[in-house]
This record gives sequence, structure tokens and C-alpha cells, in this order.
Amino acid sequence: MEQEIPLELMLKKGKMIQKPWLMSPAERTKWLSGMKQEAKAYLFSIGQPLVYKKDGHYIAEYADGSTKMLK
Repeated sequence: MEQEIPLELMLKKGKMIQKPWLMSPAERTKWLSGMKQEAKAYLFSIGQPLVYKKDGHYIAEYADGSTKMLK
């Protein structure tokens, strides 16, 4: 039996005020920085680490500030 999903649950309203390609370099830098912080906060809120590559190694950063080098 198929269940119909309400349209409100499938759509997510964004926070964009201005299109990225119309931003000045300073606005774009600020926007990208904010995006990174939001992603980090979201990952920590669901108990996941932030994983990134630094100097050829993958690093997992946890909400308590600890880091772990991944293989």
C-alpha cells in the first residue's frame, strides 16, 4: 500500500536572500563562512563529526573539540 506524502513535508524553504553569483566577493566570503558554521552545527546536533581533508589526511572533528585522524 502506497502512502502519499504531503507536499509541505517534501519542500524546504531556504534562507537565500541574494543569488551567490550576484554577491560581491566580501558578501560571498561571509555567506560561505556562515554555510560552513551551519553545517558544522547541524552535524554536531545529530551526533556526527565534521570530516574534512587536511594535508592529505582525513580528520574527524567532534562537538567536544577533539579530533581524530582517519585512515
